[in-house]
Amino acid sequence: MSFKERVFHALLFEAIALFLLTLIAVFITGNDVAKMSGLAIMLSLLAMVWNFIFNIIFDKLYGPDRTKRTLWIRIQHGLGFEFGMLVFSFPIMMWMLQLDFLSVLLLDIGAMVFFLLYAIAFNWIYDLSRAQIVNNRARITR
Repeated sequence: MSFKERVFHALLFEAIALFLLTLIAVFITGNDVAKMSGLAIMLSLLAMVWNFIFNIIFDKLYGPDRTKRTLWIRIQHGLGFEFGMLVFSFPIMMWMLQLDFLSVLLLDIGAMVFFLLYAIAFNWIYDLSRAQIVNNRARITR
């Protein structure tokens, strides 16, 4: 993936996640949309930077052909990314929500489970869609 496409991938991933996460967080916490949107945007910015760095490292370890990745490799990808996010997001959530350790831990674990499933699904759909687009463009230019 080129630098430009990595940026597009990260922005698309975060835009969809931001929308979904804000709706879920408002429902679960009962906080207003503004407060939860602020938290979601802060975490989204963190996730975009982490996503970009993590995917470069992961591609170096598992190779650039993302369509050949098995479910197990995708689960490893999701778990690795989410563990990093848990470490980085925990202090931000405690500070912004002013909640106790256990409450933030439960929220963060809930977000981690959501994003684990979301990341696996998003990346798989993205990779297959990208391969289809690339193949169609190759056929057109022949």
